[in-house]
Amino acid sequence: MRIMGIDFGDRKIGIAVSDLLGWTAQGVETIVRQPSMAKDLDKIKAIAQKYEVDKIVVGLPRNMNGTTGPQGEKALVFAEKIRQHLHLPVETWDERLTTAAAERLLISADVRRSKRRQVIDKMAAAIILQGYLDAHSGGVY
Repeated sequence: MRIMGIDFGDRKIGIAVSDLLGWTAQGVETIVRQPSMAKDLDKIKAIAQKYEVDKIVVGLPRNMNGTTGPQGEKALVFAEKIRQHLHLPVETWDERLTTAAAERLLISADVRRSKRRQVIDKMAAAIILQGYLDAHSGGVY
């Protein structure tokens, strides 16, 4: 069973996919947002079909105090649109500080700034998905 992780942003959408066993997450693509949400959803659907995804996890940005702010509300609406468009189970996962964590990883790997901008969103999606996978593994590796 493959799971797709999504880092939803105003300008870009990062996509990651798990391996078949659900142990590891790999960033696969960054989608540059289109004016039409339908085009974004169609692109996500094509990726989900390509990787034979059975479930989707959307990063839910929360405030540091745990409340859901305006970006979180946008992510919840987006998650519902994905559910309706792809007819797959969709869950949300707390994504606080994932982009910062992705940035730190890329800096520590000595990735140039221009390259970081190209991969940061799919790296953040992989961190979101890996957190979800780790929490739902049941301790079996």
